[in-house]
Amino acid sequence: MSSAPSVLEPQCPSRLVLDRIADKWTALVIQILARGTMRYAQLQRAIGGISQKMLTQTLRSLERDGLVRRTVHPVIPPKVEYSLTRLGRTLIEPLHALCRWSEKHLAELQANRARANATRGGCSVRCPERTDGLNTVR
Repeated sequence: MSSAPSVLEPQCPSRLVLDRIADKWTALVIQILARGTMRYAQLQRAIGGISQKMLTQTLRSLERDGLVRRTVHPVIPPKVEYSLTRLGRTLIEPLHALCRWSEKHLAELQANRARANATRGGCSVRCPERTDGLNTVR
């Protein structure tokens, strides 16, 4: 009898799925395609900072996994459009929530990172004997 898939199990294939959907570019492509069918150039313009290579790789992976549909129209020049499949549409809500969470908590996360970097002072060795609050050694 096999057990249910668990991303906590090191050999579980569900980790590959998690790796795909937790990817930054995947989340952005899904968010943009949630608006509707788009051509490649439209997607690239809508997703600031994504290279042609990364967008192509992401779209191919999403298509292979059945999350994105690639439609080639038989016209000259060729017209290729991308849209979410039924399965891909099931990711809109959870990925939208994740994107909103990152925007909502951005300032707090940045402050925490800045504080950690300032406290660490470039070294992670702790010096409990210091009483001036600077308990790291460089």
